[in-house]
Amino acid sequence: MKLTLSWLKDHLETDADLSTICERLTMIGLEVEDVDDRASLKPFTIARVIEAGRHPDADKLQVLKVDTGQGEPLQVVCGAPNARAGLVGVLARPGSYIPGLDTTIGKGNIRGVESFGMMCSERELELSDEHEGIIDLPEDAPVGQSYAEWAGLADPVIEINLTPNRPDCTGVSGIARDLAASGLGTLKTPPVPSIVGEGACPTGLTIEASDLCPGFALRLVRGVRNGASPDWMQRRLNAIGLRPINALVDITNYVTFDRGRPLHVFDAAKVKGDLTVRRAKDGEAVEALDERTYELNDGICVIADENGVESIAGVMGGEASGCDETTTDVLIESALWDPANIARTGRDLGIITDARYRFERGVDPTFMEPGLDLATQFVTDICGGTPSEKIIAGYEEPERRQIAFPPSEVKRLTGIDISKDESLSILSRLGFDRMDDGDGTARISVPNWRPDIDGKADLVEEVIRIHGVDEIEPAPLPAHGAVGGPILTPLQNRTRAAKRALAARGMMEAVTWSFIPADHAKLFGGGDQRLKLANPIAADMSDMRPSLLPGLLAAAGRNAKRGYGDVALFEVSGTYEDDTPKGQRRVAGGVRTGSAHMDGFGRHWSGALAPVGVFDAKSDALAVLEAIGAPVDKLMIMQGAPDWYHPGRSGTLRLGPKTVLASFGEFHPRVLDALDVSGPVCGFEVFVDALPAPKKKATRTKPKLELSPFQAVSRDFAFIVDKTVPAGEIVKATAAADRGLISDVRVFDVFEGASLGEDKKSIAVAVTIQPLQRTLTDEDFETLSSTIIANVAKQTGGILRG
Repeated sequence: MKLTLSWLKDHLETDADLSTICERLTMIGLEVEDVDDRASLKPFTIARVIEAGRHPDADKLQVLKVDTGQGEPLQVVCGAPNARAGLVGVLARPGSYIPGLDTTIGKGNIRGVESFGMMCSERELELSDEHEGIIDLPEDAPVGQSYAEWAGLADPVIEINLTPNRPDCTGVSGIARDLAASGLGTLKTPPVPSIVGEGACPTGLTIEASDLCPGFALRLVRGVRNGASPDWMQRRLNAIGLRPINALVDITNYVTFDRGRPLHVFDAAKVKGDLTVRRAKDGEAVEALDERTYELNDGICVIADENGVESIAGVMGGEASGCDETTTDVLIESALWDPANIARTGRDLGIITDARYRFERGVDPTFMEPGLDLATQFVTDICGGTPSEKIIAGYEEPERRQIAFPPSEVKRLTGIDISKDESLSILSRLGFDRMDDGDGTARISVPNWRPDIDGKADLVEEVIRIHGVDEIEPAPLPAHGAVGGPILTPLQNRTRAAKRALAARGMMEAVTWSFIPADHAKLFGGGDQRLKLANPIAADMSDMRPSLLPGLLAAAGRNAKRGYGDVALFEVSGTYEDDTPKGQRRVAGGVRTGSAHMDGFGRHWSGALAPVGVFDAKSDALAVLEAIGAPVDKLMIMQGAPDWYHPGRSGTLRLGPKTVLASFGEFHPRVLDALDVSGPVCGFEVFVDALPAPKKKATRTKPKLELSPFQAVSRDFAFIVDKTVPAGEIVKATAAADRGLISDVRVFDVFEGASLGEDKKSIAVAVTIQPLQRTLTDEDFETLSSTIIANVAKQTGGILRG
């Protein structure tokens, strides 16, 4: 929201300077984002051309003698076609910065003739796009005076970073009201006179979509002359970044920023028949004032006549009924629109306008009719004409919200002791009406221009921001005598641990969208109607994700298309199984592509690395589980991974037969084809919230380090088993033979051949034996070996290979 200082003082009687006003605005919650004090225009002065002669060495240049009002005339070389003796223009001396050229001029020598300055055009001063000639001022313009001060261009511009909950401050009058309430002056916004008009408005009005248009005001003004708007209005519009168009359009823009009341004007001669406020029909189109054609649907509210759509309601008018210099009869519209529908329409069509900005936040419904009268007054004062009577359709006076407000809430919520009288006085200055209930609680009536006020806490906020947030005394947090408890929850700690573990394994963290295309969701077990978004931000982001893997695979695919085929990505975030709180899971997921192993990727002189596979994904999943405190040595590695994994190259990690802690594997080719990702690709998901809470109380104390003084010994065993027996069962049975002595079991060879028999295979494991109490004897080793062989035979049916 932009405004000029003089514009603000039209509504606020104050002697405060610019810096004081800006500081107060920020203190009351209207943060000043930028201030343009118009210092760039201060060096330019008014000067008169005394003589103008042809340049001796250039046909299109003239040599001017310029009276600056200070000392001897200056010699200036100028190429403007309108430069002549007697012209009063704007002079820039050497050393002046020219904003339109983004350069600082100096003393020049143009084709052998010295030039001690520059006569400026409007575009060079960024006043307009006019560049056909230099600025031509009236003959009575005071030579030697600052041009900016004489032309009223020295008016500082204030830009406020307005929060979405303050629609009342989208107009200068609302900002002035807040400043006056803070004690920085007196509010002097002039009242709007009621204009009755002469004769009935010949254009009728029908509201069919009453749910989208709760009120509509219309009137005709006959016999207008639509020329340029007054200079003062053009200067203010230019200062806030709006390009003046013509008087009628400029008036609507001015009222929009002056009172926060968007309006629209139709050329009555271009409107056929009566106006109808209705929903658009699917496939209807309209050429808007930005000269673009928009295709509409039945969710968009429009204003139409017998020719069709004339305006996108509350967002932008149509080109067909726009006002130009030929307009003599004008229809002025002041209406109310449903904020949610305006926001949706603007987003669907990709239109951002000042009207949409205000309507989607909520305008004052009680100013609909006064806004029409105010625009009518501007039109008749500037363009002439005779107004008709008003048409008011669909409007009902809204009831003001009532809130019970105990003034003691201010002390309770803020810690500042503000008296009841001062609290109620602040609210009164802001436009709130009060009614005492007699029990110390005041009943506050909320003005209709404050839709953001909903409860007593909001009233406390109003009191404290006007009283002064800087009045809150800083105080340290109270010290506790006891040691503080844990700050993070177990799930938060596990999330952090999982991220650190995966980052340490060379994976890059990604943050993907929580919503994905419907076909991607179905590939990964989703597609539930309960997880479809009612209002997605894009058509291809319609479903809440059932898994992290679609987003990570899509990211890996985008990397591959840009030449990065070896990537390792992970994310620790939420997935969604249904629309209940328990349906949201905390998952750590990751993918590896190409040759992106933990210890490096790409080509190497000693030979190319093997592609990633199921065991890379399994290692990542186990690393996460170990980091979050899972009993890795007790986990079961089982088949039965979800359908999006390759059926023969995937698995699950379980704590018991039912509790699935992770799934991992290489991805199914059909899934990769559907996501347009080329292999090899593997991935995993660890369900962080599925791990049961630890039975022992969490502690940061590390366990005692116990090192055995005895030498570890390794023994190899090869077992012949059925092909259906997983190698993990061999490892588990071997380790269970004596957990006190066996510290590690690793598979180092798998062999299949006719010599073993049909449907048989050989699995060889290396067993690390770590004595703790004494050096083992040959008898000890024989006993342990027998126990291992017997345990494997019992649990897997395997026999020792001879």
